[in-house]
Amino acid sequence: MMQKHEIEAIKLALATPKRIAIIPHRNPDGDAMGSTLGLYHILKQLQHDVVVIAPNEFPDFLAWLPESEKVMVFERSFDKCKAILEKAELLFTLDFNALHRTGDQMENLLKTLTATSVMIDHHQAPDGYATYTFSDTAYGSTCQMVYDFIYQLGYENLLNKTVATCLYTGIVTDSGGFRFPKTTSATHKCVADLIDRGINNSEIHNLLFDDSTYNRLLLLGKALQNLKILNEYKTSYITLSQDELNEFGHQKGDTEGIVNYGLSIKGIDFTAIFIENKEEGIVKISFRSQGAFDVNQFARTHFEGGGHINAAGGKSFLPLEETVQKFIAILASEKK
Repeated sequence: MMQKHEIEAIKLALATPKRIAIIPHRNPDGDAMGSTLGLYHILKQLQHDVVVIAPNEFPDFLAWLPESEKVMVFERSFDKCKAILEKAELLFTLDFNALHRTGDQMENLLKTLTATSVMIDHHQAPDGYATYTFSDTAYGSTCQMVYDFIYQLGYENLLNKTVATCLYTGIVTDSGGFRFPKTTSATHKCVADLIDRGINNSEIHNLLFDDSTYNRLLLLGKALQNLKILNEYKTSYITLSQDELNEFGHQKGDTEGIVNYGLSIKGIDFTAIFIENKEEGIVKISFRSQGAFDVNQFARTHFEGGGHINAAGGKSFLPLEETVQKFIAILASEKK
């Protein structure tokens, strides 16, 4: 929970209409988009001038979220977004805790801003850039934190079906459909309240998980064909090259969740997916683990990344094959 004096200060700031920008991390997922849009719909009801500015495009499978079409994309409309951010009187940064998670260009701009800022995030080791920080790794999602934040501010009467739909989206995606360890009784109490506020939870699941294109399923098939097992390290990994992505008409979000298949194998505690991105000149990596193995630390130490104990991301500037060889070499040295 936030400190009482911080909540009072934020309430005071929100007592009169303000120009507010809400920012998720680069490559926003369900929790980033759900939390930013959920808060957006609360602040709109309070008559604020609010804009959600995403660093880059968000995936199609989230494009049904209420008013997601009003989200501005920093990398697509740089000048407009820059003007809005420079005029903003209040900034909310949600689902990330270090400005570099917005990308170099946006980070450089955000560092120059002097407006009051609020961070709400559940990742480890937050940076100290925000005026007010609500950071707690015990939460399974930022959306659940925003839900508690709304109650702390005393705005629960504004928690309508639209807000609830956005928050439920982030909770269900970041909890792996309520199966990850940070799904607590508090998570279920929160979700029960959101259902009572009118959300159609089964329809949200359909929109998120049962709306694949044919090509996406073929890409999943290719990823599973590429799955390799390293029994001696209780590890699996998947690779997808740029050519393979192109072959199946890859769209943003098509690889979301594929990494989890590597953990569904009996006896496997650690998995990774390596996705080649020729345009950016990097290999994007997602890590997942179960039990005590800390993939946040692994990603920070070896692949310029981070995240949570059981879910993290990273990147490599080596070619795809060399990145995989480096990964296997690290496993061999860590086992010793």
